[in-house]
Amino acid sequence: MKRYYDPWRKRIGKLLKALQGRPVALVVLFGLSLLNLTSEWPSDIPRPAFVDTLDDALPDSFKTARQLLFDQYQRHYKRIPATQPVTIVEIDEETLASVGQWPWPRNRLAGLIDAIAAYKPLAIGLDIYMPEPDQTSPDRVADNLPKTAAALAAGLRALPSHDAILAGSLRAAPSILGAAALDHAAFATRTTLRSALVLVHGADPLDHVRRFEYVLASLPELQAAAHGQALLSVALEQGVVRHIPLVMGLGDRLVPSLPMEMLRVATGSAALEVYADSSGVQAVGVADVQVPTQPGGDIWLHFASIRSTLGRYVSARDILQGKVDADRIRDKLVLVGLTGAGVTDMRTTPLGELVPGIEIQAQVIETIFEGRFLRRPTWLKWAESGFIMTFGLLIVWYVPRKRSRLAEFIRAVPKGVAMLGLSLHLLNLLCCFYIFMHFGFLIDAAAIFIILSAVMGCFLSPALLHQQEQARAEAALAQRPPADKNGAGKAPEA
Repeated sequence: MKRYYDPWRKRIGKLLKALQGRPVALVVLFGLSLLNLTSEWPSDIPRPAFVDTLDDALPDSFKTARQLLFDQYQRHYKRIPATQPVTIVEIDEETLASVGQWPWPRNRLAGLIDAIAAYKPLAIGLDIYMPEPDQTSPDRVADNLPKTAAALAAGLRALPSHDAILAGSLRAAPSILGAAALDHAAFATRTTLRSALVLVHGADPLDHVRRFEYVLASLPELQAAAHGQALLSVALEQGVVRHIPLVMGLGDRLVPSLPMEMLRVATGSAALEVYADSSGVQAVGVADVQVPTQPGGDIWLHFASIRSTLGRYVSARDILQGKVDADRIRDKLVLVGLTGAGVTDMRTTPLGELVPGIEIQAQVIETIFEGRFLRRPTWLKWAESGFIMTFGLLIVWYVPRKRSRLAEFIRAVPKGVAMLGLSLHLLNLLCCFYIFMHFGFLIDAAAIFIILSAVMGCFLSPALLHQQEQARAEAALAQRPPADKNGAGKAPEA
């Protein structure tokens, strides 16, 4: 094994020592920088085919480290809610035990909406979709009666259906229905949705936003009665919700998310506005509110801990029984969703918390009200790349110089270079975290650390190899027998 290992070690050593290691360091610098860009390709330039090939060959090369770093930013600096514009009416276990198991007959859901609307909220968003007719409606029950109960069946058919009752409640309240976006056809899916107008200012952003071909929405009768329709999709990355789309594509149309549609209904606006250029969506607005977005029409959400938002939850049972303080509903944006065990759509946040899906929608609205957005614009990626290239080239030019102050420092304090490197990287991390705290920009300190450390390692490796060679030479010399006066080795005794 040693016979095969030594030649390769010598070749690698010669390669690292060639021109004091600068060629290898340049290859590492440019190669890792390209790989970093590939993992998060800037939207302002076309994506070449080789980038897709490289991304497929080395998936998540820098993306995972970047995501974990941004999660740590949030865990060490959680958003503290300053306002509470949202109230969540939860259909919790107490409600299900009191009112009945889910799904409810829709006249019962209509009663809940009527009870909420009586408190005069600004908007009521339902994180619920109903694609099929209610099978408990009187006409459906009549269809299952025997012929001998013809009179009873006729009486039941004369009653309004539960869907019609719910439609009346939706029409009377400032209601918004949610719908699930799907990439594939399934039972009861459609290709269209009765959504509000979306006005585009600038270039068409449809190719940049997340697009779907199918939607699982409520019945057309319910859609026609509601004051708005919205998609409930969230973006998952390795099972964690970090991005929230504010606008999405359904076929060849732009469709709003639930938070933006609720703001549109609450402000009485006729349309949602999207501001875009050739690189994608720049902002999504409604009334006098503009939310800066990523080119894909999504935002990085700065999460608050679920422990700090529990005060926004109200049990649907208390609403139905009239036991709720009116101020918790009046002039609020109300979200209605399921939180009972077994019926809840649970999601993991960057804080490591498992929360109901309706909580994420509430945090988006809360963030928009507070105007505290996390941002990672395209220019920031270029700035990071420029920083990495500048300091990488500075390392390549300066570190190998034998008469520099750094070289003298390394010779004087061999272990000091490691402490110096760690100190600089710690300073880099602290600066990026400070910018996150005060300005909301997400700077990828992980890529800076990985690439510059690798470049620096190209110059430290030859020194380590040289030390190993010296150690082996000294060990070999120590094992040689002592020489006699004539320079010949002393023969071993018999």
